[in-house]
Amino acid sequence: MSFAPTLVKICGLSTPETLEASLAAGADMIGLVHFPKSPRHVDLTLGAALSRQARGRAERVALLVDPDDALVEAVLAALDPDWLQLHGTESPERVAAVKARTGRPVMKALGIATADDLARAARYAGIADRLLFDAKPAPGAVLPGGNGHAFDWSLLAGRGRDHPFMLSGGLTPETVAEALAVTAAQAVDVSSGVEAGPGRKDPDRIAAFVAAAKAAAGAAKAAAGADKAAAGADKAAAGAASEPQIARAARRA
Repeated sequence: MSFAPTLVKICGLSTPETLEASLAAGADMIGLVHFPKSPRHVDLTLGAALSRQARGRAERVALLVDPDDALVEAVLAALDPDWLQLHGTESPERVAAVKARTGRPVMKALGIATADDLARAARYAGIADRLLFDAKPAPGAVLPGGNGHAFDWSLLAGRGRDHPFMLSGGLTPETVAEALAVTAAQAVDVSSGVEAGPGRKDPDRIAAFVAAAKAAAGAAKAAAGADKAAAGADKAAAGAASEPQIARAARRA
């Protein structure tokens, strides 16, 4: 089993200061939300400035919710993102159409509450470039994500070892290590879990989250290395124990 360093995305950034804090902390991806109902919404002018600030320092993700083609084109022109994240009710066909139209990789967010929700995610396999599993919002919720709610991680137990995905939904600096241990996710996404209030990112919590996620990946790699070394030692010991028996058999022959 190989362990890639955990990829960390800080989503919902809306100020140059908190974006800089995310980059300094070592975030691999930064998310810019263009959805007016969200407290993390950035208009195209601010989004463009933040995107320029992050260019070449982290992968830039533009998050949209059920966008039409005109909005996709406007965001693409203003933000020039490395990724598009579709966080609404977009069908597999719509995801494919956005990919074809833009030529950019597309991340599809899917709300998870039950095993049936996870089974439906298979429809997007091979279409979306990355699946993001988030907590399914409550009926009537205004926001499709960023609500600070976690879901039952055991639904994804060990899934990341064979099916890479990004984990989101209520993650915090205090819980991300456990979430990674349960799911083996290779990437994590956080928004509300590093905020002092809705839409107000906390630089200290950003740094703590990135550090906790990276440390958890390092611990998993170390544990895997220890297991491999122990298995090698057991094999060597078994081989050494068998040598006298082989020698006796040779003498009898």
